[in-house]
Amino acid sequence: MEVLLNIVLIIVGVSLVLNGADWLTKGASALARRMNIPEMVIGLTIVAAGTSAPELFVSLVSALKGTPDMAVGNVVGSNTMNCMLIVGVAAMVAPMVISRSTVKKDIPFAVGASVLLLLLTFDGFLSITDGILLLLGFAAFMTYTLMQAKKGKTEPESEQQPIGPWKSVALLLIGLVSLIGGSNIFVDSASSVAYALGISEGMVGLTVVAGGTSLPELATSVVAARKGQSAIAIGNVIGSNVFNILLILGLTATISPLEIEGITTLDLAVMLLSVALVWLFSFTRYTVERWEGALLVGGYGVYLWWLISNL
Repeated sequence: MEVLLNIVLIIVGVSLVLNGADWLTKGASALARRMNIPEMVIGLTIVAAGTSAPELFVSLVSALKGTPDMAVGNVVGSNTMNCMLIVGVAAMVAPMVISRSTVKKDIPFAVGASVLLLLLTFDGFLSITDGILLLLGFAAFMTYTLMQAKKGKTEPESEQQPIGPWKSVALLLIGLVSLIGGSNIFVDSASSVAYALGISEGMVGLTVVAGGTSLPELATSVVAARKGQSAIAIGNVIGSNVFNILLILGLTATISPLEIEGITTLDLAVMLLSVALVWLFSFTRYTVERWEGALLVGGYGVYLWWLISNL
C-alpha cells in the first residue's frame, strides 16, 4: 500500500515538475524574444535551461537529501536519453537539418563536457574542486554562446502569441515554485520506492528519474521538429546536455560533494557515445535522417534492456 501511495506521489511530483518547466520556459522565452535574441541561441540557453530545470532541482534536492547516486544517475540518464531517444524520435518525425556552426562549434562543446565528466568521475567522486571546474566550463559555454549571438543576425521569429512582460515574470515565478515543490515530492517518493523494491538509487536515477525529468526535452524537441524548427529542437538537446553536466553537476558538487557508487563507467561511456553519434550523423549533409533517428532509438532500447536485465 505504501509503495502504491509513493507511485501516486511520483506522478504528482512529475506533473508539478513538468508544468513548472513549461511555465518557466514560456516566461523566459517570451522575455528573450522581446529582446530579439535568435532562435538558435534561445534553444541553446533559455529553452535548454527551462527544460533542464527538472534535472537541476531533482539533482540538487537528491544531493542535499543524501542520495548522490540519484543526482548523478539523473544527469547521465537524461543526457543519454536526450541524444538517443529524443533526437532519434524527433528525426523520425522529421529529418533534422543542423547548421554548419552547430556541427562545428556547439555539438563539440557537448562532447567535450561529456569527456570532462568521464575523466572527473574515474575516482568515483565529484569533489568541490571538480564542481568548480565544471562551473567554469559552463561560464565559458555561456560566454561563447552570447558572443556568437552578438555576431549573428537575428533569425525570423516563430509565429507565437505574444506574452506581456508581467505575465512572463508571473510564469517564471509560478514555474519556479512548482519545480521546487515537485522535485521534493519526486525525490522522496522515488527513493522510498527504490528502497522498498531493493533497487539501487543510481539505477532509479538512470531510468525512472531520468525519464521523468527528460519529458520536457522530448516534448519540446518533437513539437519543434514537427513545426520544422530544427534549430530549436537540436539547440534544446545540445544546450540541455551541456547544462546538465556543467551547470547541474557543477553546482550540485560544489554545494554537496558527490560520491558515485551506482553509476558505472559503462553508463558514462554510453552517454559519451550517444552525443558522439549525434555529432557523427550531423556531418552527413548536416542532417539527421529518419533512418539515423531509428538507429539512435534502437540503440537506446538495447541500453535500456541491458539496464533492466542487470537489476
